[in-house]
Amino acid sequence: MSYLIGTDIGTSGTKTVIFDEKGNSIASALYEYPLYQPQAGWAEQAPEDWWKAVYSSIASAMAKSGISANDVAGIGLSGQMHGLVMLDKNDNILRRSIIWCDQRTSAECEQITSLVGASRLIEITANPALTGFTASKIMWVKNHEPYIFEKCAKILLPKDYIRYMLTGEVATDVSDASGMQLLDIKNRCWSDEVLSKLGISRDTLGKVYESCAVTGTLTEKAAALCGLKAGIPVVGGAGDQAASAVGNGIVKGGRVSSTIGTSGVVFAHLDAPRIDPKGRVHTFCHAVPNAWHIMGVTQGAGLSLKWFRDNFCQAEKTAAEMMDTDPYVLMDKQAELSPCGANGVIYLPYLMGERTPHLDPNAKGVFFGLSAVHTRRDMLRAVMEGVAYSLLDCMEIVRELGMAPSAVRASGGGGKSPLWRQMQADVFGCPVETVNSSEGGALGVALLAGVGAGIYDSVPQACDAVISVKSTIYPDTASQKAYEKAYSIYKALYPALKDIF
Repeated sequence: MSYLIGTDIGTSGTKTVIFDEKGNSIASALYEYPLYQPQAGWAEQAPEDWWKAVYSSIASAMAKSGISANDVAGIGLSGQMHGLVMLDKNDNILRRSIIWCDQRTSAECEQITSLVGASRLIEITANPALTGFTASKIMWVKNHEPYIFEKCAKILLPKDYIRYMLTGEVATDVSDASGMQLLDIKNRCWSDEVLSKLGISRDTLGKVYESCAVTGTLTEKAAALCGLKAGIPVVGGAGDQAASAVGNGIVKGGRVSSTIGTSGVVFAHLDAPRIDPKGRVHTFCHAVPNAWHIMGVTQGAGLSLKWFRDNFCQAEKTAAEMMDTDPYVLMDKQAELSPCGANGVIYLPYLMGERTPHLDPNAKGVFFGLSAVHTRRDMLRAVMEGVAYSLLDCMEIVRELGMAPSAVRASGGGGKSPLWRQMQADVFGCPVETVNSSEGGALGVALLAGVGAGIYDSVPQACDAVISVKSTIYPDTASQKAYEKAYSIYKALYPALKDIF
């Protein structure tokens, strides 16, 4: 039996999971690290922290697993997207990484749009200039820290810095590189036009690989730290959303997933690139060779329910602790006592601004329609329904671009809630499924490693071998009608409030 390692370099910590060829989790380990916020709206992390967490989590998982290092066939890396790692010619880290949620680059986004042209930028990179993407971070360093920019010899994404530490190879994969805003999305290669107009040297960027291709092998030094043997292949891996999609089986035409984590994501597989000319959704290269995906993002999905829990549900938190259960389970029970449509309360989940379909950092959260008849349970249900409506906003664009999924696969923390899955089935008007694994991105990149190691013939074949549907919830006709009425009000609220946000 061969084993595969999937390592996911997240924002709060790095998780490593060891899988067998059937996709069973054998052992795992998680190591956390800090987030630095030098100013309001800034977010940075230390690449050294990621590296220590990676080799420590691999070594810990190996020790727990009891398997031989000789039986590890491959390593896959998933990571938080968009983060900027800069190294000098001697491989010294020049500054802490500016990560995905940093918002300091509004002026640089305007600069990029001016230099490349708004329509041309979308035509090449499939997206408008966004503060979260890597290109604007590079331009910020160029504008504000020119002494660092001048020393920069290598530009890497978070997981690709880890690859460099594991293998000594400067490389990236197409899915993660798509979020840099330097990639020609249609042709799956760096855009010389964008690089030239922004004054970024192609020599600072690594070679671009498909996600399941072998990019290098484990060095002796890295192997010793990880408790592995040298020479194990490391594949391209994927950005976190594409990795999670592979781990959810979203690797064939017509397949769509809906993920409720801190943010919410509707993710659709594409066999050919389709670009929204309005820039409301992201089009990226998928972790499946010769495939792409579109992704709609709502900023405050699970975040909204967590905010409500932390501020208004102390009783549930206390009761859950006494009952040794999750407070969200008790909150579900409360929300079920309010009818579909939450007795007329509508919630806009814009606690962190919004991305899809309204690219507006100034958008704010709203409870609309409150009267003396309403209770806390109505507000709680309205929060969950508002998130479902925001995901429907994303889904409508997916359908507008020509995709009509027969079912949607739910994942993330919100995907564990039967009530939230039922809401999604009702508003989407199609069945909502869950699958047999909850390891997401770690499983996804482990399967990519299995393809690179020759255990599986292709990414779809790997997913077919280990991923199966666990449960299905079907839409309720009566609830659909109630949600259609409420959604029409929801859609009218943002245009009515936009100018006063």
